[in-house]
Amino acid sequence: QVQLVESGGGLVQAGGSLRLSCAASGRTFSSYAMGWFRQAPGQEREFTATISWSGDTTVYADSVKGRFTISRDNAKNTVSLQMNSLKPEDTAVYYCAASSLGYAAVTRSMYRDWGQGTQVTVSS
Repeated sequence: QVQLVESGGGLVQAGGSLRLSCAASGRTFSSYAMGWFRQAPGQEREFTATISWSGDTTVYADSVKGRFTISRDNAKNTVSLQMNSLKPEDTAVYYCAASSLGYAAVTRSMYRDWGQGTQVTVSS
C-alpha cells in the first residue's frame, strides 16, 4: 500500500501555471504507475495524466495534452503535474493515485491508492 499526499493547489488566473506535487510513502513506490485525476463539482472524477513506473511512458487526456506535463522522481518518491496555460474549465479537485500494475493506466479502477486531493481554481 502507498500513502499519498498532494500539495500545490491554489487560485490562479486563466493563462497562468501551477505545479502539483504528490509525496508517496512506501518502499515500493518505484514499481507503481502514478496518475492524476480531477473532479469538478457535480461531475465524475476523470483521468488527467499517468506515468509508468519507469517514467518512460506518459499518457494525457485530450483536454490537457500540450498544456500539462507529468513527471516523477523515484529517488524522492514524488510525482508532479506541471500545469500551464490554465483555463477556467481546469478548475477541480486534483487527486494523485497509485497503481501497482506498473504501466500507465487511464482507468480509475486500475488505481487502488488515492490521496485526499488538492483544489485548483482558475479564474477567468
